[in-house]
This record gives sequence, structure tokens and C-alpha cells, in this order.
Amino acid sequence: MLDNRTAMPPPSPWPAGYPEGYAVVDVETTGLGKDDRIVSAAVYRLDGRGEVQDHWYSPVNPQRDPGPVWIHGLTSAMLADAPLFPEIAGELAERLAGRVLVAHNAVFDWSMLAREYARAQSAAPVEHRLCTIVLAKELRLPLANHKLESLAAHYGVVQQRAHHALDDARVLAEAFRPSLHLAAAAELPLPLHACRPLTEWVDPAVPAPRYGALYGSGPRSGWRPARKRPACPYPNPGRLAQDGPLVQGMRVAFSGDTGIDRELLEDRATDAGLHVASSVSRLTSVLVTNDPDSPTGKAVKAREYGTPVIDERQFTELLRAVTPAPGVHG
Repeated sequence: MLDNRTAMPPPSPWPAGYPEGYAVVDVETTGLGKDDRIVSAAVYRLDGRGEVQDHWYSPVNPQRDPGPVWIHGLTSAMLADAPLFPEIAGELAERLAGRVLVAHNAVFDWSMLAREYARAQSAAPVEHRLCTIVLAKELRLPLANHKLESLAAHYGVVQQRAHHALDDARVLAEAFRPSLHLAAAAELPLPLHACRPLTEWVDPAVPAPRYGALYGSGPRSGWRPARKRPACPYPNPGRLAQDGPLVQGMRVAFSGDTGIDRELLEDRATDAGLHVASSVSRLTSVLVTNDPDSPTGKAVKAREYGTPVIDERQFTELLRAVTPAPGVHG
């Protein structure tokens, strides 16, 4: 239950255009890669003002090794009789339909769900997602970091079983409600992101799902190549210096949800003379992420390589004054 710090009366009037319902989601998985599978999923359905309507949970048989059992606690034996994802896809879809998907590092949960639905020759009925990390930054919450436990502690929400999908979804639902009310009181536009149907992965052995005219309706198979951008004409000047400017030719990688549409950010970076990289290597100049503590591959590699990490707000500020490449502009 929410304590007195979170039980705030709804502002009146409520901002026009706010969603009418939310699906707070958490999934536990076999790993973080594109071929990893979901081992459990939970959804808390909320009304337009963040009040809990109901909740749902199911373990999922991933048909492979369950991965980091020491994190999610689900062993092969425990999952042996669990339903396969296609067997829960319909019930899960009913709980997502017509709602904004809310998650902590939402791009990860959305990606895992989208791939599972693609494997099941279907598509998740989700049009928009909202990342609570991005929302916390928009609200300028005084958090030590952007882990779920820190957001929960800020609002006095007690975690009972960390990394259990149902409890993580409960904790996030309870922490999301006061954040939603703070945003509404400030009439802050919510950082909603379009959830585009998956085109990265389909099983080449089966017909591809049909996604409609926007994405085309012809069959696809295999991996979709990354969006091609013009080659950066400038040499890489190295890593971003502390308190230093962006310099044309720097290799910039992005990870996680952003307040500005990711492709728009990448386009702006390209137009400024930066090299947009799809992965992090020792040559990466800077990683842009709103969740530097994330366990995703790019963030892990950035920490391993000592790659500078900045958030979206810092990046957009630096992007306003990119230094010309040495010797190119005189």
C-alpha cells in the first residue's frame, strides 16, 4: 500500500491528453540478448490516474536454460510445467491492449515482449510505452541512481522480492502513481514512445507477421539490417573529455529509452558531424543513456572500457555547440 508520502490527491483538472490507462510490466529473462527468452511476466493494470485495477502473473517455459537463476530464482525444474509463451500470449495481450506500457528501462521489456510475440507469429497490442527512468529524470527526482530500488525508496515503497516479476511490477506501479501525479500537477507532457512492430527478428521458418501498410505487409525473414546513415567524413578525435565539448567525428552510441525519439536524436548527431555507432567498443567516444547503471550490453561494455557516459539532457546541451573537426573548418 502507498504511504502518506505517495497518497496525493489528484490534481484538478487532470491534463488533457494523458492516457486513459496503463499496463505496468516487468519481465524476467534468460539474459539480455536478442535471442534470450522470457521466463516470467507480470502486469499491473492501472486506470488513467494510476489507481490499481488488477494484476496478473505467469511463469514461462523458455524452452532452454533459464539463465541467471541466482537473479530471478526460476530453475529449469520450476519452469518445466510452465506454459510456453504462445499459450499466455492471448491473455497477456488482453491486459496490454489499449494501454500505455510502463516499465523501468521500458525499451528492454518492450523489446523482449515484441520478440516473443514475433516468435509466436503475432504482435503485441501496444502503441506506446513510458519509461519510468526517463520520467524520473524529467521530474528531476533527487535519486542517487536510477535503479528501481532507488525509485521505490524515494517514495517509501517496500520491495519484498526483488527480481520477482510480480513484486517488481507491484513496486513500480506504486512508485509510478506519485510520479504520474507530480507530472500532472506540473502539466508535464509524458515521455511516451511509439512501440513499433518488430522488424529486427522473425523466424525464417515461418511466415512473418503482417504489420500493416506503415511497415509493409510482405514477408520478411532473418535480421533486418541497421538503418544506413552516411559515412562520417571526419576522423575520430577520441573520447569525450570531462567537461569538454563534442567534436565532429566522435563515435556516439545510445542505450535505453530517451525523452526525444531515438532516431531523431541520431539524425541530429549525424547532422552535427558525429558518428552514430550501433555498439560500444574501445573506440566509442561517449555512451548516451538515461540509465548508466543498466545491465544492458552497451552499459556493461562502457563500464568495462571506461567509456564516458552522459545522459540525454547533457548530450542535447553539448549537441548545440559541436566543435568542428581539426583542420577541416580552418
